[in-house]
This record gives sequence, C-alpha cells and structure tokens, in this order.
Amino acid sequence: MQELPRAYNPKEVEDKIYKLWEESGFFTPEKTKKGLFQKKFVVTIAPPNITGELHIGHALENTLLDIVVRMKRMQGFETLWVPGIDHAAIGTQNVIEKELAKKGLTRHDLGREKFLEEFWKWKEKYGSKILEQFRKLGLSVDWSRTRFTMDENYTKAVYEVFNHYKNKGWIYQGYRVINWCPRCQSAISDLEVEYKETKGKLYFIKYPLADGNGFITVSTTRPETMLGDAAVAVNPSDERYKNLVGKKVILPIQNREIPVIADNSVDIHFGTGAVKVTPAHSVDDFEISQRHNLQVFEIIDKNAKMTKEAGPLCEGLTTKECREKVVEKLKELGLLEKTEELIHNVGHCERCGTIIEPLYSKQWFLKMKDLAELTKKAIQSGSVRIYPERWESDLINWLNNIHDWNISRQIWLGHPIPTAIPQQELPIDQVDRGSSMRSIGTSTSDSDDVLDTWFSAALWPFAVLGWPDKNHPDYKNYYPTDLISSAREIRYLWIIRMIFSGLEFTEKVPFKNAYIHPTVLTKEGRRMSKSLGTGIDPLVLIEKYGTDALRFGLAFQATGIQDMKFNEDVILTGKKFANKLWNIARYILTRVEGDWDDYYRLSINEISGSESFGGPMKTTAEKVTEYINQYRFGDAAHMIYDYMWHQIADKYIETTKEKNQSNEEEIRKNLVLYLINLLKLLHPFMPFITEEIWSKLPLRNKKLLLIEKWPSQ
Repeated sequence: MQELPRAYNPKEVEDKIYKLWEESGFFTPEKTKKGLFQKKFVVTIAPPNITGELHIGHALENTLLDIVVRMKRMQGFETLWVPGIDHAAIGTQNVIEKELAKKGLTRHDLGREKFLEEFWKWKEKYGSKILEQFRKLGLSVDWSRTRFTMDENYTKAVYEVFNHYKNKGWIYQGYRVINWCPRCQSAISDLEVEYKETKGKLYFIKYPLADGNGFITVSTTRPETMLGDAAVAVNPSDERYKNLVGKKVILPIQNREIPVIADNSVDIHFGTGAVKVTPAHSVDDFEISQRHNLQVFEIIDKNAKMTKEAGPLCEGLTTKECREKVVEKLKELGLLEKTEELIHNVGHCERCGTIIEPLYSKQWFLKMKDLAELTKKAIQSGSVRIYPERWESDLINWLNNIHDWNISRQIWLGHPIPTAIPQQELPIDQVDRGSSMRSIGTSTSDSDDVLDTWFSAALWPFAVLGWPDKNHPDYKNYYPTDLISSAREIRYLWIIRMIFSGLEFTEKVPFKNAYIHPTVLTKEGRRMSKSLGTGIDPLVLIEKYGTDALRFGLAFQATGIQDMKFNEDVILTGKKFANKLWNIARYILTRVEGDWDDYYRLSINEISGSESFGGPMKTTAEKVTEYINQYRFGDAAHMIYDYMWHQIADKYIETTKEKNQSNEEEIRKNLVLYLINLLKLLHPFMPFITEEIWSKLPLRNKKLLLIEKWPSQ
C-alpha cells in the first residue's frame, strides 16, 4: 500500500496522469478492441476555430462529452473520440490581417499567394493551441486521428460534395439580401453577426399621397434607406389603411411614385403600422419585394457608401452622413412628423466589430428543399434523437421555413469555389422564395469567392473518418457515429447541415444522438464576452481549483436548463468534494490494511448492511448510469455527490470508527467496495484524482482506472 499525502494537490498530479493515459494508448480504440462483435461508441468533437482559445463553453461541452466517453469505455465499448480543428476562414483572415496591420501591411500588399503562406504559418503556430488546452481539461480523445478542415483528404471530401450538388443542379448563382461586412468585404453567416443594444431613434416620416389627399406616416430606424424605397406596406387586416391599399404615394426627396401594398408580415403594433419597403437593404423587405414583384434600388455599396442611385443629395456619403442629410431635408420639407428615442439591436461583425450592411448581392446558393425534407424525416422518425427533446420541434419549424443556403464568401481563406457553373434559368416557383435569379453568365475560381466555412463543417462526422474513400477502415468501422454536441446558436448552421449531408452522401444519419448543451452566461445572466471583460477563462479556474473541480462543477450545474448562469462557488464545491474524496480514500487505506484483491473480485452486490445508509451502492450506480445515458449530467453529479458525502462519509464511515465491532470483516469489505465503486463512478467526472487514488490502492496487477469495469456491470 502506498500512503496518500495529507492533501490533494492537482498541480502535482494532472500532467503526470495525462501523460500516463496518452502513453498507455487506451485513447485509441484499437488498444482496447476485444473482438469482431464488440459494441462501438464513436464521437466527433465540435472542431474549435484555430483563432480561438479555450472558453467556458468549450470546457462545458467537452467535459460533458468526456463523461459519456469515459463511461462507455469502462463499459467495454470500443470507444473512439475524434478531435480536430476548423479553419474558420473569415475569423482567421481577420486575425492575420490585424497582425499584418501592426507592420503597416494589408493582405493586398502581400497578394493572395503570400497571404495564404501566412495562413499556414498561423495554423502551425496556433492551430494546436486549443487542443493542448483540451489536454489540460483531461479529454480522452484519440490524438492520432486529429483532423483539420483544410487537410488534403478533407479538402477532397469538400469538392466531392460540391461536384455532387453541382451535377444534381442544386448549386446556382442568384441575388439575395445578405449580411455584408464592409470591413471584411464579404458576406457573413448569421452566426457571425453580433447584435448589440444601441441607442437610436425612431423616425416618423410623412409620405404624401399621389392624389394630393393627405399622407401616410411610416416609422423607421434607418431614414437613409428610404432613398431606395419601392413601396409602403401595411397589414391587410389593419382597418386604418384598407382604403389606401393600391394607391400611390410620393417618395420624399426622390420624388418617385411607389405603391401602398398589403402584406401579412407587417406588425400592426410597431410604430404607425405602416412600414417602408427597401428591397435591396433589408432581408424582410426583400422577401416582401419578391411576393409583390417590386423593383430593387441599390443605394448602398460594399463600402457602406451611398451610390449614384441614392440621388445627388447623398451620393458618395457614408450611411451616417446620409442619415443626417436626409433628416435635415425632411425637416426642411415639413415631412418629419416626430422622432422618439429608443434602444434597439444593431448587427455588428463578430470578428471586427463593423456595423453590418444588408446588401443585395450576387452569391452562390445551394437549394435546400429536398435536403430539408431528408432532415425532417430523420428527426421525426427518431433516426436522429435530439436532446433535450424540446429542441426537436424548434429544428422542424426552422426546416419548414428554410431558405436556400448562401454558400459563398468573398475572402481569401477557405476552399475556393472550384469551377464555372452555367447559369440556370429556373421558373420562379422552383426557386427558393428568398432568391432572385438573374442571367449573369458564369463565375470562375479565380474570383474571391470561397465556400462558407459551414459548408466544410457540415461534412465533419464522415469526412474525418476517411470519406469519400468508402473503403477507408475508419469509415467502415466507425461510421455512423453515436453522439455529437453543440451550442444552441449553431444548431441550424451545423447540426441541421451535418444531418442532411450525412443522409445525402452516406445514406445514413451521421450521428444517432445530438445533445444541445446549455449556454453559459455570467452570474447576472449576461452573455459572456472577452472584449467586455465578462468572459471566464477555464484555465484560470483550473489553476485556482484544479481540473477535476472545474469538470465536476460544470456538470453539477448542467441540470437541463437552457441558460446556465455560471457560479464559481460551484467550482469551489467541486474542489471541496475532491478533498472529501481524498480524505475518504486516506481513511479507508489506513483502516483496511493488507491485500485488497479478495475484496476487489467481489461484485457491487456484495456490499451488505448499507440499506440504512441511503440505499445500496448498486442503486446509486444504476441511477448514475441511467442519467449519463440520458445526458442528464447534473442529475448524475448531484446523485453521486449526495450519496458519497451524506450517506457514506457522514453516516457509514462514522459508524466504522467505533471500537470493538463484531462485524469487522463486513466493515472492511464494505469500505473497500465503497471506495472502489466510488472511484469508478466518479472517474468520468473527476478523472485525475480518481486515477491517482486508484494508483495507490493495494491491488495486484491492476489496470488503469481509465479501462476498469463500470460498476453497474
């Protein structure tokens, strides 16, 4: 028997233990494979961006996955967890450009080829940083299978998919209003738009009726866009305006006639209930324009400057300068009825902080109708299970209202659009309602168009396993996978797209279960932000409390809620719990001297006389197993916490301290079985301290706790 020190010191244990696990090879499934028909359990990591550092969301997501993976490994599954990283094109380009700016350079000074060389240098320097941080978190991933979304084999998969869609006629070019970053000079995804509460004004503007009989007042937060108005819209059920529908009004400043139209999308209760329709510079307005066949006026360009079509008053001005001019002119014309102060959400580029401009832009699109139906059937049939279940109806609702996917970005990093595609002339009823087809010829791969990062990320579960080589041993042995986890903000952008990609290209669901984990907020319920100083660095918490305390504290708070208000006190609870476990182990090692092998061979059912101390250990093990399988991590953590602390430590162990007990042999047996099974149950949650204590137990020829049998067996 090796004596445990008086206190547990994570800093002396964690690096040593992780090195032991890696050197053992047990993170690779081949090392634990027992036979041809052994059950498999396969997980792929949500690949972090190479620009990033470990944040508390990463820590939560992957701690919870590791809990499942470690339990499955101990249950005897041939277990594979594939790690990897994502190139995060627009984000990575932005950080490299910032580095160049420090030297007084731009990417255009370097040229595209040299800039891409800088990208690969960046990837080599920073790409594995977050993966090293995952080691600190104790993740039991198979590092030998680490993947990157721009590796040669992965890129082959991306183009296989692109050509497949192209040959089916599902990829086309068209016009739609998209999110445009004037600084990044690219379309960006919804995920990359950060909405910030901003002080602004609501402007009430009079639009004179063309027949001279009065006016209609519209309300807007962006008066500068009125220069591109194509209509005024009201709700068809709004009695105030029924007599005006079909009439014309004079657009102030531009002095052109535009119609009053009725559309169900108009909110009767917002402002005056009448809204201006600017098809080229609002997603909602563009959709209205498609339903009513309105003309499109492009008044803002890609640099957020006003175009010639905006008219002589504002041509060449910034949008801010134009707003001032328009408001001044409306006052002069007597058409500004009033203004009201308000707080509203304004979209900013998440990467560079620039205000987003909705722009009418030519982009590449992927038709989504058939792919959406595939996905709906998979979810509704239970082929893919979504946890918590409340997200299923949310995903189905989104699929019912899906638009064609803008798969192009105007940047230098990423997978270039690979080939020219003849423009398709489709009847309007065959085109997604959010798209407008134009005869624009062809596009070639020497443009700045690259594929959206999510296009490649959508292939992750099968591309990391060797697809499109269907004879690749990993693809044959480990696909489809069993589990994926995701933050809710990318459930549409990633979870949905992985499902339809797997079904389209492998004819199988890419994973059987998708777990949407809680979003970690500050204690006050605000979104965490590094720039605002509200972010939490998990490495700081690891330094302060130890990895096991962080992992247990995160799991303890994952109680099925949608938003987790992070409480550092719970991490302290995790530290105290680790210390309690350490002290229990020290006591039992001292109390039960000698060889433990006879006890070790006993099953969990051999624990006796424990009913009066909170129920048998077997019941606890069964409930913890059930909860982990249901992704009820908080319930599992609370269950074992209460049982160990309040029943075993506070009650049973106290009875063993009495002298001259007649059932000494039973006490010795129970103490050993309690400790052995507590270590096993806690290992997925607190792997370092449990492995360290396990290494000190007086057992001959013992294996690593990492691959010991789970106690419910």
